[in-house]
Amino acid sequence: MKPRYWTRATTELAARDPLLKKLIAQHRTLTVGSRGDAFQTLARAIVGQQISVKAAQSVWDRFAAAHSEVSPAVVVASSTDKLRGCGLSGQKCAYIHDLAAHFHDGRLRPAEWKRLPDDELVDLLVQVKGIGRWTAEMFLIFNLARPDVFPVGDLGLQNAIARHYNRGRKPAPERMHKIGAEWAPWRSVATWYMWRSLEASPVEY
Repeated sequence: MKPRYWTRATTELAARDPLLKKLIAQHRTLTVGSRGDAFQTLARAIVGQQISVKAAQSVWDRFAAAHSEVSPAVVVASSTDKLRGCGLSGQKCAYIHDLAAHFHDGRLRPAEWKRLPDDELVDLLVQVKGIGRWTAEMFLIFNLARPDVFPVGDLGLQNAIARHYNRGRKPAPERMHKIGAEWAPWRSVATWYMWRSLEASPVEY
């Protein structure tokens, strides 16, 4: 579902940046997609770490089938042996348990996230084992549809900026922030179109 701000964001970005104007015109029917549920989105992100998309889907399918529902209460009570039987490594079992515990005991309360600034929410999410800054930023973009996230550590964004704004050279973080400042307060949207400049098919997290 298209975020409410998307039309305004694309209009303003197109007026500021000729490349974005071209990319926006090329991809008018595509926008950010989301899987919805916060716990499941983050669990899927952990499951998919360092394995192929196909393998991640296979593990997730087994994980979902092995539990009556994929919820914090159910997963926190699941044994490590049961999780390993779904194809998760010992480390990922610990990560999934820690994530479920954070939701189950109230350290993560999605109902309260709307009032938190992006940086505070990222800081909260990275306290979970297995969730780093990149995963947290992808969650803010794709699950929460935050409009002004700028994932400087993302390789795809780095490559796009190198290609289009930095003569093919890998940009320093300072250079990326200078370019990104021109896109605020719609840096999530600009980032999404930077990804489209490298790969036309959208990704969901």
